[in-house]
Amino acid sequence: MGAKEFEEEYNKEFKENGQAKEDLKIDEMQKTNKARVFEEAAGGRVVLCGANAYEQKYYFNPLFKEIPESIKKELNIISVLFTQEAGGIFTIVFEEDGAISIETNADEEDITYDEITAGLLVGEVRRKRQDLFEALGLYYRIYVLHENPADILDEEN
Repeated sequence: MGAKEFEEEYNKEFKENGQAKEDLKIDEMQKTNKARVFEEAAGGRVVLCGANAYEQKYYFNPLFKEIPESIKKELNIISVLFTQEAGGIFTIVFEEDGAISIETNADEEDITYDEITAGLLVGEVRRKRQDLFEALGLYYRIYVLHENPADILDEEN
């Protein structure tokens, strides 16, 4: 499924007559069992979102429900398209210092998962969405870690 087909399917699922269905918003999705595993495996880090090709599920952490809807949709598309292309499990995680990590892995018995393709796709996502990830890192540092925005700006200068 290409990007255009995915977006059409996404719009069918989350929109009805041009308006978002209130009961299907991404930030209100229920955690899957794999999402709980994501969080347990993170060890002090916080999972922002993830997609699982095996269960064909997407997870968005409700802790970040204040993030604008357009960014949530973009994260959904990035995650789901990644797993459709490379397979396996894809997660975007906040490190303890607010930096963003992109991780991918697969079940041991999955012979269709391609580590090389996954690695190349991670690099491509990082390059193409660098501004998005920097903004999300700032959001996390200010709203979750409660760092002073002035101090963050001083670090950059």
